[in-house]
Amino acid sequence: MRQNKTRAAQKSPAQNTVSESDEKLAVAVDPELKAAAVRRLRRIAGQVRGLESMVDQERYCADILVQIASVQEALRGVSRLLMRNHLEHCATMAIRNGGDSANAMYDELLDLVYRHAR
Repeated sequence: MRQNKTRAAQKSPAQNTVSESDEKLAVAVDPELKAAAVRRLRRIAGQVRGLESMVDQERYCADILVQIASVQEALRGVSRLLMRNHLEHCATMAIRNGGDSANAMYDELLDLVYRHAR
């Protein structure tokens, strides 16, 4: 189950450029998992900047493609971490609550599985 948190409470009106008034938050996030995900995402951001540089320098296409595959695998790794957290916390709570929240979570999980199976 997800909790809603109003963005307006988090940002000043000048910073609030997102049209969505509510943002969905995780029920719980393991601090170690969060730190690992942030570390990996920062590393991936560096890899993407490197890719941009490689393209700008007109490096050999095959070398760029190998690096792109590396970034994609790194993103899949972050995805697995976050999926585990979602299953352990958000999905578990929604399913335990039963009713409409459980049914909505089953639909959400099926959608996630199909999206990630591509």
